[in-house]
Amino acid sequence: MVKGRIFSGMQPSGKFHLGNYLGALENWVKLQKDYECFFSIVDWHALTSSYEDTSKLQQNIFDMALDWLSAGLDPEHNVIFVQSHVKEHAELHLLLSMMTPLSWLERVPTYKDKIQQLGNQGKDINTYGFMGYPELMTADILLYKADTVPVGEDQLPHLELSREIARRFNHMYKPIFPEPNPFLSKASLLPGIDGRKMSKSYGNEIPFAASPDELRARVRQMITDPQRVKKSDPGNPDVCTVYTFHKIYSPDELESIGTACRQATIGCVECKKRLAERMVTALADIHTRRIALEANPGRVKEILEYGAERARAVAAATMAEVRQVMNLS
Repeated sequence: MVKGRIFSGMQPSGKFHLGNYLGALENWVKLQKDYECFFSIVDWHALTSSYEDTSKLQQNIFDMALDWLSAGLDPEHNVIFVQSHVKEHAELHLLLSMMTPLSWLERVPTYKDKIQQLGNQGKDINTYGFMGYPELMTADILLYKADTVPVGEDQLPHLELSREIARRFNHMYKPIFPEPNPFLSKASLLPGIDGRKMSKSYGNEIPFAASPDELRARVRQMITDPQRVKKSDPGNPDVCTVYTFHKIYSPDELESIGTACRQATIGCVECKKRLAERMVTALADIHTRRIALEANPGRVKEILEYGAERARAVAAATMAEVRQVMNLS
């Protein structure tokens, strides 16, 4: 039995890494079994902070579709599409912006922080598009009358704004939108190979599309206990990046690996080899699916077109209701 309808999206802003997968996409794959899901590659959202250079946008969209499909999202079971292929997103965004107080957008906690953070990177985001980002996100969700949205805790203020906008619309016109509820799932957080937060800007990421050999090479570069100089030195797995990955990929061996490290009966090289093979095995199906899809880019395009067609049917029905209650039809 379907529990409800989900909408979620990701910006096509660059190469996906393993942290992105474990932080969100892995949960999507699990949720698709129980929910009616709309998953969108939100390319208009990417423009809110990267409007100056769009040269890689189409490639990023294609790569993200590859990531999603190779991870196991089923295009028959889910609606998978590109945001800009469904123009109703823009229409609903426009109509909602007419009735949303400016102060609501200004009070979003991440707004000023993001302006400062991205401004320090040389980006000018003092634009309406950036300020209206939560408004566009609201349109994305309400357009499909989604009642559930998978989010991290840092995104809760955005979703609460969506709920407020839905309430305001329903009160002013007619109650046609459900108030979307958050689905908070515990993300499996992984550090980068140097122990810091995994990030492309640090160059410490493990690419989601890495081949088995690339995966092994990245694992070999992982930082271990800095106090453990020789194999005979007892180690401290609690400060070891490799051990953090073992928590995800070797849960059945975790206790024995930790004990062996502390007793110096296993060296860091052997520990890394074990981890690498565990990761290669865990990601084998994903890698196989990706190779097949990369060899058939036309199939990826067909899936996105099919998804957009299905999304447009739902979006058109919603907008017909919106126009009617707003006396625009």
